[in-house]
Amino acid sequence: MIDRKEIIEIIEDYDTDKLKIGAVASHSALDIFDGAVEEDFRTLAVCQEGREKTYTDYFKSQRDASGQITRGIVDESVCLKKFNEVIRPENQQRLVDDNVLFIPNRSFTSYCGIDDVENKFKVPLVGSRNMLRSEERGLEKDYYWLLEKAGLPFPERIEDPQDIDELVMVKLPHAVKKLERGFFTAGTYEEYQEKSQSLLKQGVITEEALKEARIERYIIGPVFNLDMFYSPIESEMNKLELLGVDWRFETSLDGHVRLPAPQQMNLAEHQLTPEYTVCGHNSATLRESLLEEAFRLCEKYVEAAKKYYDPGIIGPFCLQTCVDKDLNYYIYDVAPRVGGGTNVHMSVGHPYGNTLWRKPMSTGRRLAYEVRRAIETDQLDRIIT
Repeated sequence: MIDRKEIIEIIEDYDTDKLKIGAVASHSALDIFDGAVEEDFRTLAVCQEGREKTYTDYFKSQRDASGQITRGIVDESVCLKKFNEVIRPENQQRLVDDNVLFIPNRSFTSYCGIDDVENKFKVPLVGSRNMLRSEERGLEKDYYWLLEKAGLPFPERIEDPQDIDELVMVKLPHAVKKLERGFFTAGTYEEYQEKSQSLLKQGVITEEALKEARIERYIIGPVFNLDMFYSPIESEMNKLELLGVDWRFETSLDGHVRLPAPQQMNLAEHQLTPEYTVCGHNSATLRESLLEEAFRLCEKYVEAAKKYYDPGIIGPFCLQTCVDKDLNYYIYDVAPRVGGGTNVHMSVGHPYGNTLWRKPMSTGRRLAYEVRRAIETDQLDRIIT
């Protein structure tokens, strides 16, 4: 792990009047860039050839003679053959020379590799560098480990598929779509065998991944992704903020639920088992009586993060939850960085963030605002790793 002191030494040479906000151009980058320009920062997108035009063309910024933004959100872009080339020393140096503060999103860690992010990427990150690895499900100290340490609720794990006695979710990676899910559900051991063999035959999953799969009891209820923010530099108000709530559109699951039951039962074998690839998001709110418990869960997560991952969570994080019929939360995934659904809040904000800050406040803007406040109070070293 890169020593935080080394990053602080790098930031000491930055010109804070010329800071830029950078990110890998994927995942939630549009929200990050939109929030940055709202707080008067210039932006830099690290793009990959073949998927760059969203950022270099369609959302490219235009500024007037005084430098004020008039259109778009991406001021500059670096186009690489592959995202992971940003790890190369010469590309890192360009970012440092440009006074870039880098915002980690899931694409950054997925495409660039968590080992290189921890040990080679010597560009200041706004957020918790040492917590990004906890998102890698199946590692010794993954987010399930942290949830257990914090005493937080998550779906019960089934160690042996032969013990399946009610609906479960089988979590494993997709064999072809390397960064996507090969999840499936089963209500009995027989159904588990039938579905897994079918998916193996189709090449959707592998034997190796199936052996390492996590099986957990399925929580029947709506999904709420809690888009949170923790500010280590806040001195007067609560450091924890609820900025928004989102939920997912998943293919091909959402296509399945639009079909009448008789048609679902008569699908071809390769269509029968839905896939859970996230392809979009929508916004939501919670009934007010559920908010208190949401805050309590997030407070416990923050405290555990401080204890086991010093200095703990910095900035945005997301607890992905299901709420059951008795209105109990279960946390089934955790993002210790910008959540994947925050684009739904960009520009317009979200009812919770807007209500708290009395202006449109998305996750991206809250991040940029934290940087602005850190500069003004000479506390930039407290929000970077």
